[in-house]
Amino acid sequence: MAPRPQGMSDAELMILRETEPAELAPLDEDALLDLFARVRRARNKHVGQYRRGASARVEAAQARGAAYSRGQRSRDKAEVFEAALARVSTALAKAARRSAADLKAERLAAARSDGSGPARATAAVRAKDSPAPATAERATSRSPARKKRDASSLAQGARRQARRDARG
Repeated sequence: MAPRPQGMSDAELMILRETEPAELAPLDEDALLDLFARVRRARNKHVGQYRRGASARVEAAQARGAAYSRGQRSRDKAEVFEAALARVSTALAKAARRSAADLKAERLAAARSDGSGPARATAAVRAKDSPAPATAERATSRSPARKKRDASSLAQGARRQARRDARG
């Protein structure tokens, strides 16, 4: 963790402690989202305070370089919360990937086991409506363009065969 600047309040230190890896590990996705929001609010607060203060100092000193050194504490706090936000964001991304993988595994297991998935239900409806067995390939719909392409191909083959017959 980055060094903590002087003057951190107890509430700020408590938020920072919650972002340590040992504290983040047991949290689920919802808890991480809540923590992410709190850390982001704290970071935005300190960044805003730094920018407003720096803006006022630049105006008073009429030079950015002269005003820069006075905002070190605010910059440090904003930097500490930025690092904490990055840690929480990384943990949240890992939790989201885990959650997505779990949901996918559940969906696949449900589709394989009880046959209540959408693919099986559609196949069952087709089996009732058609005399063909359920394992038969699905009939392709034949659009006018597809019919024309097939007819053209057949005609081309017939012309080739007619030329061969005429030669031989």
